[in-house]
Amino acid sequence: MIETRGLVGAIEAADAMVKAANVEVEGYRALRNGQVSVLVRGDVGAVNAAVDAGKVAAAKVGELYASHIIPRPHGDTEGIIDAAVSHIR
Repeated sequence: MIETRGLVGAIEAADAMVKAANVEVEGYRALRNGQVSVLVRGDVGAVNAAVDAGKVAAAKVGELYASHIIPRPHGDTEGIIDAAVSHIR
């Protein structure tokens, strides 16, 4: 996951993530305060590489708030993620 201030940084991060590694954009969430979170999925190594690239890209064009990787999320966590993001499929 990468969280930015503003849409441009989030889109730039998402683009960099999918170009850097074999991951898929699972979804995103935009809040009224301007925070935008982007979620990618893939194997742990690919996600690590993707998030690293996304952080750099987001910071170049906007404000990076946070990033986090959850290896093999628990089933209960999956439910929270599903409820929190707008899925892209």
